[in-house]
Amino acid sequence: MTDADTDRLASRRPLSPHLTVYKPMLTMAMSIAHRITGAALYVGMALLALFLLGAAVGGGAFSAVAWIGSGFIGDAIILMVVWAIFHHLLGGVRHALWDRGLYMDPEGREFLAQATLGGGLLLTALAVILKTLAS
Repeated sequence: MTDADTDRLASRRPLSPHLTVYKPMLTMAMSIAHRITGAALYVGMALLALFLLGAAVGGGAFSAVAWIGSGFIGDAIILMVVWAIFHHLLGGVRHALWDRGLYMDPEGREFLAQATLGGGLLLTALAVILKTLAS
């Protein structure tokens, strides 16, 4: 095959679609959020390990990492990690249902996307309420 044949074939070959080709959908956003929360959970677990390490060492080490679990910044980090856990968990359940061939129709996919979003927010709110009642 000559270079001219290769160029001619390449010019007729379709390009991979880009995000701008697709109409934004809730299932697309939930898929992206599932990936982001998965990565964020690595950061959250690293902060948890750092906090626990500081608590185990004690004294000055703990005062250096105490911001992770206290104050406005600590509360915001904890809230985001709790939401990421619930959202990622429900996203995993959504994918497990799809792996079994369930809810694959457009209405089912939309239902699961809405349930993932709403369920993550609801479970996070429930955790905050239970924490508030316990303290």
